[in-house]
Amino acid sequence: MSGKLNSFSEWLRFKPVIGMIHLAPLPGAPRCNAGLDTVLAKALADAEALATGGCHALMMENFGDVPFLPGRVPATVVAAMTRVAVEVRRRFPLPLGINVLRNDGVSALGIALAADADFIRVNVLTGARVTDQGLIGGIADVLLREQVAIGAKNVRILADVDVKHSAPLAARPLGDEVKDTLLRGLADAVIVSGSGTGAAVDIDKLKAVREAAKGAPVLLGSGVSLETLEGLIPYASGFIVGTSLKQDGRSENKVDVHRVRELLAKHKELLERFPAI
Repeated sequence: MSGKLNSFSEWLRFKPVIGMIHLAPLPGAPRCNAGLDTVLAKALADAEALATGGCHALMMENFGDVPFLPGRVPATVVAAMTRVAVEVRRRFPLPLGINVLRNDGVSALGIALAADADFIRVNVLTGARVTDQGLIGGIADVLLREQVAIGAKNVRILADVDVKHSAPLAARPLGDEVKDTLLRGLADAVIVSGSGTGAAVDIDKLKAVREAAKGAPVLLGSGVSLETLEGLIPYASGFIVGTSLKQDGRSENKVDVHRVRELLAKHKELLERFPAI
């Protein structure tokens, strides 16, 4: 599917592969050593490789801005990401998502509205998590009101459960977290990931999330590769893929179009055996 998402549920019938655009460090980030034009050029090169390789959608995040801020990011980050998102949207007619790390869903929503993007990813929508940025609390109360206030109700919210690079503040059943994210946080879909960037997803965890979601979309947020796809595709509504599509399978490298084509060819083959769930 290309262009705007007219039907989110219909789009997910095809278990889409969402290719990640990991932005280089943006102005103001500790590791920034290049201007915004360079950041944009790298992002467009990765977007082209993902689109040419057959990805069904794109998502960009400020991956290079370590150490991440736990809450709102500076205006310079919002401006830079908006510029890149607008250009990616203009050049590549694919659904587009925005993630502002570590948990600035409000800025992600604003960028999505400005760039005519389709969805955002929120790492902690409900509850509280202990992370390398400290304690991060859910933002559903603020985000959902902002969504109404700025007229962005068509922007879908994809929210992590038991998000990577974190631990729960207090132990609670995973199923309860899933239900709260969907029913009290009003997420449009939940995301399951491994313990860190590129880490494999535990299949029992994925099954448990799917059962608790009661038919709501469940996407995978890490660990998706040519080797793992077959075991995961029966249980997922979509796949967010970054690290395994990079040269040598390293997240800091540029996207390898040959890896993209291999994964998408495998996805097409498997989709005939494991249709929509």
